Amino acid sequence: MQSITEIKSLRSQIKAWRQQGKSIAFVPTMGNLHQGHFSLVEKAKTLADKVVVSIFVNPMQFGQNEDLDNYPRTLSQDKQGLAELETDIVFTPSVATIYPNGLNTQSFVDVPGVSEGYCGGSRAGHFRGVATVVTKLFNLVQPDFACFGEKDYQQLQVIKTMVHDLSMPIEIIGVPTQREVSGLAMSSRNGYLSEQEKDIAKVLYKVLNLAADALKAGERNFHHLELEAKSQLENAGLTPDYFSIAHRTTLKPAMKEDSQFVILAAAFLGNVRLIDNIQVA
Repeated sequence: MQSITEIKSLRSQIKAWRQQGKSIAFVPTMGNLHQGHFSLVEKAKTLADKVVVSIFVNPMQFGQNEDLDNYPRTLSQDKQGLAELETDIVFTPSVATIYPNGLNTQSFVDVPGVSEGYCGGSRAGHFRGVATVVTKLFNLVQPDFACFGEKDYQQLQVIKTMVHDLSMPIEIIGVPTQREVSGLAMSSRNGYLSEQEKDIAKVLYKVLNLAADALKAGERNFHHLELEAKSQLENAGLTPDYFSIAHRTTLKPAMKEDSQFVILAAAFLGNVRLIDNIQVA
């Protein structure tokens, strides 16, 4: 596995692979890797000849009072895990490499519509930061495929929309959420939780499933389902940020005539913000 930090070196290797006719799959991450990330790499290996993984904690997608400085960084451990999976390149640029002129004068990418509301509503500027850094990384890696986890469902739809709108020749692959035995979605932020808190956190997935079962049974009073779910989360000790039933692709609020749904949820447990979702067809 090659460990590359500079753009010139990355582009040189990408060019060599292209001249050899090799296909490339890409997995962008912020590090602190767990089995959810490794499942993306495993999927990428089935899609292309070469796999590139980036590790970059992107300051542009963190808002005020968010945990940028405290975000867990485990680079040595991350590299070991990626090497065991026979990743071809791990790209670990510095902030100065990605944003040489600083954040205030950096060009940016906005994706209207799907980036609004939900996490986009709670975290102002978050998806602008995501779309901008992913666009830049796509320009550097020039992949044929890019893998993203379905746990960050709104992010996945933002990236799919951006790639379509900007005519990028990249196939975006959504990879199913990896879960702990309790059902809790794997996340870097789970490391902030005590065992007792993890026992509370698993309720989020349980409540999502209850709402999904109601939809499958034909319930279409979405407002009632959302209120009931928020009440269940509060009773368990969670503080709901949102619990919303939406159209699976557009992320607009669900309509009775819809047949494809996604239930999106975010809740706080202390200072830890948990997100999850479940798709209903």
